[in-house]
Amino acid sequence: MQFVEFWPRYLEAHRDPRTRMVHVAGTIAASALVLSAVALRKPWLAAAGLAAGYGPAWASHALIERNRPETFRAPFSSLAADFVMAYHVLRGTIDQQLTAARRED
Repeated sequence: MQFVEFWPRYLEAHRDPRTRMVHVAGTIAASALVLSAVALRKPWLAAAGLAAGYGPAWASHALIERNRPETFRAPFSSLAADFVMAYHVLRGTIDQQLTAARRED
C-alpha cells in the first residue's frame, strides 16, 4: 500500500485529539531518546525511546480510540505517519488533513 492510500486510514484511526496529542508527545520523546542513544552510544536509550513512543500511543488506542494501532498492519507506513501527523499537529494544519481525508471516503 502506498503512503497516500494509507494516510486517510491512519487519520481515521486517530480521530480523537487526545490520541493525537499522546502520539505527538511520544514521537517527540522517542526521537529525542533515539538521537541521544546514537550521540551518547547508549543502546538502552534507544530501547527507552521505543517504549516512550509506542507504549503511550498503543495505550491511547486501547483507552481512548478503542481500536487497533495501525502499527500492527503497516509498521513502516505507521511510523512515517506518526512523523507526518506530528508535523501537522505542531503546524496547526491537522484539521485540514482530517477534512481532506474525510472527503476522499
